[in-house]
Amino acid sequence: MDPTRKTRILADLKDGIAEMTPQLRQAAKYVIDHPSDVGIDPIRDTARKAGVSTYTLVKLSKRLGFSGYQGFREPFRQALLSSPEAGHDQIWLQAKQDRGDLGQVYAAAAGNALGIVARSLEHQDLETVEAMTAMLMQADRVYLTAVRASYAMAYYFHYVGRMALPSLELIPRHQNSAIDDLNDARPGDVLLAIAVTPYSRETVEACEFAQSKGLKLLLISDSEVISPRLRPEHVLVTSVQSTHDFGCFAGMVAVIEVLLAMLMHRGGAAARARIASYDKLREASSAYWTAPKKQ
Repeated sequence: MDPTRKTRILADLKDGIAEMTPQLRQAAKYVIDHPSDVGIDPIRDTARKAGVSTYTLVKLSKRLGFSGYQGFREPFRQALLSSPEAGHDQIWLQAKQDRGDLGQVYAAAAGNALGIVARSLEHQDLETVEAMTAMLMQADRVYLTAVRASYAMAYYFHYVGRMALPSLELIPRHQNSAIDDLNDARPGDVLLAIAVTPYSRETVEACEFAQSKGLKLLLISDSEVISPRLRPEHVLVTSVQSTHDFGCFAGMVAVIEVLLAMLMHRGGAAARARIASYDKLREASSAYWTAPKKQ
């Protein structure tokens, strides 16, 4: 089985999703977001999870040139055989799980976090990370936006990333909307948006507005397809699968750490000098707590 077939199917889905009917678009988005589940689950389970009919999945398969759903699913199944999931066989996890109800909750959450970190890092394309790094470094200004839980990711990225990217601006500022803060943006600037499902209206509208002004759009998200109207240059996709009702951001943090490391490397001596100057400033202003000396 050609290992590139799954990649080509996903690329075809992404290229054609904007022209699909709403039901086909919903099915295509599920396949793009959950390729491993597509390889494991029978058609009825996939249809239920995607919120579409089995007929829609068959129709999607035929749209991509397959005679039926089984032929469409086969490349996803084969891909799983060569890339087993990691993070679920640690002895220490079993030891935690054997310690009652809370131990089972602990082990499930820990195993999930380890698994999504591994999957999020494994599935990144190095060329995409390098291209995103170069685009950020070369931009006149970089705007960074996120809201709600994703804002924590953006705040951390801004706090560290501005050492390598002095032009990095976290928006919205001062209780404004992100669109207000993008009003003066120009071609040559870049918008980096962080978003996970359910996607914030403010973030999607800010991305659309940035595109209308000629900005390049970059995304860090749980999907390559947030809105068919968005045309990002590059997307870093991370898993946010969770054992509770909110997303687990462990995988996204890991991917952000990789991107920060790339930016620091590209920032070179200038980034190191900026970090040193901030350290001196904080020491001079007693920003960090120190234990009192014994009399």
